[in-house]
Amino acid sequence: MVARCITADTHAGMVPVRAWLFGVAALVFVMITLGGATRLTGSGLSITEWQPILGAVPPLSETAWLDAFAKYQAIPQYTRLNKGMSLDAFKAIFWWEWSHRFLGRLIGVVFAVPFAWFWVTGRLSKRSTSKLVGVLALGAAQAFIGWFMVQSGLTERLDVSQFRLALHLSVAFLILGALIWLGFDLGRDVIAAASAKTATQSQRAWASIIAVAIFVQVALGALVAGMKGGLTYNTWPLMDGRLVPLGLGALEPWYLNAFENVTAVQFNHRMMAYLVTALVFGHVFSIIRTVDVVRLRRSAALLAAAVVIQVILGIWTLLAVVPIPLALAHQAGAAALFAIAVRHLFLLCRASSCRL
Repeated sequence: MVARCITADTHAGMVPVRAWLFGVAALVFVMITLGGATRLTGSGLSITEWQPILGAVPPLSETAWLDAFAKYQAIPQYTRLNKGMSLDAFKAIFWWEWSHRFLGRLIGVVFAVPFAWFWVTGRLSKRSTSKLVGVLALGAAQAFIGWFMVQSGLTERLDVSQFRLALHLSVAFLILGALIWLGFDLGRDVIAAASAKTATQSQRAWASIIAVAIFVQVALGALVAGMKGGLTYNTWPLMDGRLVPLGLGALEPWYLNAFENVTAVQFNHRMMAYLVTALVFGHVFSIIRTVDVVRLRRSAALLAAAVVIQVILGIWTLLAVVPIPLALAHQAGAAALFAIAVRHLFLLCRASSCRL
């Protein structure tokens, strides 16, 4: 007997809604990658003001450019790090930050306008509408968090706070995950197979733990990036000739080491990578051994392939001392891996809701 699943919003009218959500998710993916480029090029503090509306227009005259440059020259990053920078060099970093902010504005419009249209035309259920309002609110909060992050580098620091950077990146990944989940949930993306063995509750819990572990690893990676930890201990698998390096507890009180000790921060990022890899391969082995739904097995295999590629990119980036192309590939790989993990978890949960 063929399995039948009961889901909300399964009518054909959901096709454009799903295409819209996946399109916004793709833009968020680009935004995450562009944010990495902004950080790696040292461009994040080049715009020292937050103007949600007027800021969409870049300097259009020499006077406007000189005014923007003068504001940048007043912050510590210029006076202590980039003193003597030419106007052309400033323009180069300005365009990275402006592009990042402009894409954020574009994502807001691309999400809000179609959402209003789908809601007015009755394409969305109350359940779906409430969830999408939550995503919209999270996106608005992300704009404030982005400025909150930039503010941390305008008065005393030469760059932004690693804590605020981790928060900013984490919220971006939350938005990405929510869009992907809702995109699959709003339609007929279900598992149907005759007499198929679907995932157990423990396997679903395992997949949930994997998604959470990847999310935590992203936050740890942001701490590494914020402290420029990738420029230290550029060997693998050892750190300074040791599997467990000296100095992990050098700071007092002890808990500061996890956030402000570059040795401990990089060590934690490495250890979490090993844990994520072990969790993924253990889970994949379990799925392949006990589940005979082809789509679930393929999803698990894709997750395994993604984690292997991401580990390789991470090691390569470290050994090469963080060249920008590799570092961007590693950040994009993290977003792709998280997206694959969210989709895999959705498929396991959806399959388990089927009635044979």
